[in-house]
Amino acid sequence: MFIHSLQPQSMRLWAFLLSVYWVSFVTYFVLWKSYKHVSNLRATARSTPDFKPEEFAVLVRDVPRSSPDETIKDSVDSYFRALHPNTFYRSMVVTDHTKADKIYLEIEDHKKKIARAEVLYANSKTESNPEGIKPTHRTGFLGLIGKKVDTIEYCSEQIKELLPKLEAEQKTTLRDKQQQAAIVFFNSRSVAASASQTLHAQVFDKWTVMEAPEPRDIIWPNLSRNIYERQIRQVVVYSIVFLTVVFYMVPITAVSAISTLENLRKVLPFLKVVVDRPAIKTVLQAYLPQIALIVFLALLPAFLMFLSKAEGIPSQSHAVRATSGKYFYFVVFNVFLVYTLGKTLFTSLRTILDNANIGVIINMLATSLPGGATFFLTFVALKFFVGYGLELSRLIPLIIFHLKRKYLCKTEDEVKAAWAPGDLGYSTRVPNDMLIATVVLCYSVMAPLIIPFGVAYFALGWLIAKNQVLRVYVPSYESNGRMWPHMHTRIIAALLLYQATMIGVIGLKKFIYSPILAPLLPISFIFAYICHMRFYPAFANTPLEVAQHELKETPNMDAIYTAYIPQCLKPDKLEDLDVFEDAQSHSTSRAPSI
Repeated sequence: MFIHSLQPQSMRLWAFLLSVYWVSFVTYFVLWKSYKHVSNLRATARSTPDFKPEEFAVLVRDVPRSSPDETIKDSVDSYFRALHPNTFYRSMVVTDHTKADKIYLEIEDHKKKIARAEVLYANSKTESNPEGIKPTHRTGFLGLIGKKVDTIEYCSEQIKELLPKLEAEQKTTLRDKQQQAAIVFFNSRSVAASASQTLHAQVFDKWTVMEAPEPRDIIWPNLSRNIYERQIRQVVVYSIVFLTVVFYMVPITAVSAISTLENLRKVLPFLKVVVDRPAIKTVLQAYLPQIALIVFLALLPAFLMFLSKAEGIPSQSHAVRATSGKYFYFVVFNVFLVYTLGKTLFTSLRTILDNANIGVIINMLATSLPGGATFFLTFVALKFFVGYGLELSRLIPLIIFHLKRKYLCKTEDEVKAAWAPGDLGYSTRVPNDMLIATVVLCYSVMAPLIIPFGVAYFALGWLIAKNQVLRVYVPSYESNGRMWPHMHTRIIAALLLYQATMIGVIGLKKFIYSPILAPLLPISFIFAYICHMRFYPAFANTPLEVAQHELKETPNMDAIYTAYIPQCLKPDKLEDLDVFEDAQSHSTSRAPSI
C-alpha cells in the first residue's frame, strides 16, 4: 500500500505516522551501536603492541618566525625541550622540497627507462642477430621529435648529471628552504598523544599542535600554510563547492546543447566533412550528449579532491573525507532532489530564496518525492544487481590490465604497477552508498517495497566490500576508522531529510495528527549532538588510556624519525642522518619509553 493511494484524513495514515517513528528510532539504535562498535575497533587498533611512527610524533604548524640569529630548527628545539624536557626526542623542520622532488622523480624515471630498454635489448637478441638491437628514442616532445639517441646510454648519462644536482639541492633545501612547520618526535607515545591535545601557546595563531598523519599520508605543500591562509582558503573553497553543487547541471546542459550535430557544424565548421558521414553521424547523434554528461561527471571527483587539498588540509586521508562530504551533497542534490523536482527545479529554487522558511521546503519535498518512488526503486535494484557484479568481477580493470601487459609492460615492475588495484576509493564509494541510504530512508514509508532492496544492497555490499578490502585493494594510508563520524553525519542528514519529507507528505493528506511528527526533527539533532559529544573526541584525538598500552619491543627512534624524511631527501644509509643537521634537533640521551 502506497501513501499516495490513501484518501485525505484517512485513519490508515496512523500506520504511516507510527512507521516514521519506528524507522527513526531503529535508525537511532543502529547508529548508536555502530558508533560504539567502530569506536572500540579504533581503540583496539590504536593500542596495538606494534609501534607506528605516527604514534610518536605530532605535527606543529604556525611556528612563529625566529630571531635573525636563530634558525627555525633551533626555535622548535628550544620551545619543545623546555615544555617536554624528559620526553622530547627530535624535531624535523618541514622544508620546501618541490625542486628536489622533481629532480628525484626525473632520476627514477630514467631508471625505469633503462630497465625497460634492457629488457627490450635482451629480447631483441636472436640466433640470426646475436648482438640485438639497442633501443632508441627521441629527446623531444613525447619522444616524437628531436635527436634520436641510444636509450640506455642517454638515460645513464642523465642520471650521472642529475645525481650531483640532487645532492646540491638537498643541501640547499635543508639549509635555506625551511618552512614555518615541523614534526616533533617524543620517546613515548602517550606523551605524544597528550602533546597533540594540549594548548601550547597563549595565542591561537602560534604553535598549533595536532596528531601527525602517517608518513605516507602527508600532503607536504600544505603543512606550512598558516592558520589565516587556511581559514580564507576554506571559505573560498566552500563557496565554490556550493556553486558547483547548485549549478553543476548548467554547464552540463550547455555542453549537451552545443554537442548536438547541428551546433557542432556552426561552432566548428571544419568538422562538417567528418560529421556528415552517415556511419559517424548515426553514432554521434546517439551518444555525443551522453558522452558529454559522462565526462563532466567523471571530472567531478577529481575537481572536488583538488578543492579539498586547496583548503590546506595536511593529510591525504583528511582530503578524502572532505571530498567524500562534498560529493555526498552533490549526488543528493543533483541525483535525488533534482530528479524529483524535475522541470520545476529553478522555479523551486527561486521560491525557496523568496520564502526562506522550513515550511515551504517541506511542502515542496512532500509534493515532489512520492512521484519518484518507482524510479528510485529501480535505481536501487539496478545498483544492487549490476553494480556489485562489476565490483566483484572487476571486469574492466582486468581488461585494462591484459591490454597493458600485452602492449605496454616489458618489465616485472611495470606488470606489478599495471596489476596494482589501488585503494577502495572512499571519496566516491562512501557518498554513493550514502545516497542509497538516503533514498531507502526517504521512501521506506512511502514505498515500503524499497526496503528489501535496500537491505539486500547493504547486506551483500558488506560481504563484497569486506572481501575486496581484505583480498583485493591495497590501502594507500590507514586512518583507523576516521571516516565513520563523517558517515554518521551523512546518515543523520538523510534521516532529517526523510523526517521533513514525511511531515509534509502526511500533512498534505490533511491528517490532523500529523504535527505529532514534528518532535522528530529536534530529537534527531539532539541525538546527533549526544553522539558527537560521547564518541567523536576519541576519533579526533587518541585517548591516553589507549595510548598508554605497553609495546611489544622498544621502538627504534631513528627508524621512526627516518620514516618521515621525504623520499627525495632521504639518505641511503640510516647512519647518514647527520645530513639533516640543519633541519633536525639533536637527540636526547634518554631511552624511549611507553
